[in-house]
Amino acid sequence: MKIILVDNKEAEKIFDKVSSAVYAGNKYFRGTDKSVEKLVLGESKAFSFHAKVKKFIVWDGNIAVARFALIQDQRLPDYVQVAYFEAQKGLGDIFSLIENEMKRHFPEINKVVVGLNGHLNYGAGILLNRFDEAPVFGLPYQPDYYADYFNKLHCRKMATFRFTMGNFTAWAQSYSTRRELKGLTVRFMDKRNIKAESAIYTQLNNEAFPNHPYWADRDTEEDLELFYPFRHLLDNENLVFAEIDGKPVGFFLWYPDFNQLVSSQRDLNVLDVLKFRLGKMPDTFRFTEIGIIPEYQGSIVAMALLNKALPAVIKKGFKYCEGGFIFEENKASMAFVKRILKRSFGVEPEIYRQYGVFETTI
Repeated sequence: MKIILVDNKEAEKIFDKVSSAVYAGNKYFRGTDKSVEKLVLGESKAFSFHAKVKKFIVWDGNIAVARFALIQDQRLPDYVQVAYFEAQKGLGDIFSLIENEMKRHFPEINKVVVGLNGHLNYGAGILLNRFDEAPVFGLPYQPDYYADYFNKLHCRKMATFRFTMGNFTAWAQSYSTRRELKGLTVRFMDKRNIKAESAIYTQLNNEAFPNHPYWADRDTEEDLELFYPFRHLLDNENLVFAEIDGKPVGFFLWYPDFNQLVSSQRDLNVLDVLKFRLGKMPDTFRFTEIGIIPEYQGSIVAMALLNKALPAVIKKGFKYCEGGFIFEENKASMAFVKRILKRSFGVEPEIYRQYGVFETTI
């Protein structure tokens, strides 16, 4: 096998076709992250301002059998990321080939992380279980053999939790009146002022997650670019802000499982948006991200955010919620989710979907 650097339009097309070939006939894969992939791998001027991206194709004779990108972000300076990896089965020790390219193009860096796609907000993780069902929108899907390609590396696991809404709704509503916090107000975003709202979201991300695994500070422009492709699918209630005396202290991001609008490798399109706006509502939503600045972590802010969104969730008739991903080493977040689910359902919740990012020093 040999590896070729993608440096022309024809190679770009082949890079894309590798993914299509891997998932041909797979009824569970969804291609709804294509717009984000394009951002990370070249279209985002804001991200490319501080990150180097190089794309590669692995050839076995005349057949393109794998692809990957190497990303080196100045804001995550210790790592080279192996991102958007796709490969056919049975390629042997493909990581050694990737390692050689890393040494050639980024010789000054000796740490590698596999499965981080530019930034946590863009996507992360290689699927470790539940290969026989479609992922929730925003979560990755890969074949069951991908993790085997990196089994000699240290795996840092991430988890999601999935639950029905009935018991949780009842418990959350009963909890809403138990405690108060002076000066606390909670509101939905205003899409008419999306630039200013995105700036608040970015600020809170940077303040809430500095010690999170693989966190790198964001720019407002990057998050604006990220929201833009989905602007016609998102409503004001999908992003909730908490403020204390007018100062933003936390946010909650959630959205319907837009993967239920498609059944193939293609990305979302205008017809999907129209179907959604005309009433085709998924039965699941994703509890995507909750971020609270350090001084209010452990307070009632988190539950206040959830309760603000709850009436909208109930009105849309969602039957299920899937929350995460959460790094299993993030003890505080894992404990928070397990605590509220145990209180809602009376039993210890089980991890639903599991992902891994793989790390080593070379």
